[in-house]
Amino acid sequence: MNDERATSVQTGTDEGVRQAFVREAFWLEWVTIAWMLIEAAVAVAAGVVAHSLLLLAFGIDSIIELASAGILVWRLSMELRDARPFSETIEQRASRIAGALLFALATFVVAAAAWGLLQHHKAEFSPAGLILTIAAIPIMFFLSKRKLTVAGGLGSRALRADAFEGIACGWLSFTVVIGLLAQLTFGAWWIDSVASLAIVYFLVKEGLEAWEGEECDVACHDKSE
Repeated sequence: MNDERATSVQTGTDEGVRQAFVREAFWLEWVTIAWMLIEAAVAVAAGVVAHSLLLLAFGIDSIIELASAGILVWRLSMELRDARPFSETIEQRASRIAGALLFALATFVVAAAAWGLLQHHKAEFSPAGLILTIAAIPIMFFLSKRKLTVAGGLGSRALRADAFEGIACGWLSFTVVIGLLAQLTFGAWWIDSVASLAIVYFLVKEGLEAWEGEECDVACHDKSE
């Protein structure tokens, strides 16, 4: 009996342990939503003012992550209400929607960057954008680390995918910071477009992790351990 209970707690199937994980995941997603609202609003506004594709793409990515967090809040609310695990089919569908949106954003960034390079488009430096992206780095890595721990306890593919999206967002923020500092230092017209192309890697990486169900499930589980 004791061995069975220990196994139950370890795998997250014990009712009390699972509910604790669900409540923490719920809190983490609400913190994510609050930050993503700030991040999206500031980045998009700064991108429009500075005519910066780099910041605009960062802001749109934040909107997609905001939608992903909203779906997870709904999923976790249903589990808290019904006191039972949520459908894996729904989780996979939610993850694939987020993945498709990220692929669409990557396509937009490539097309817009190509247009910017052809037109010799030059963006203005944005102090607000720099402050925002510097702040985003530690925030996203902290949230992602906690989400990976909780996802391991719940066995949730969608939460693990969301955590790895957050890690990619942290690296994306770092890339944007480098791009903005290069823009401030050198002031070359092509820096904004070239730096925006650099973040396509992270967008595609996020999209693949959200889209690939079983592959992400195994990979993320190994990394969370």
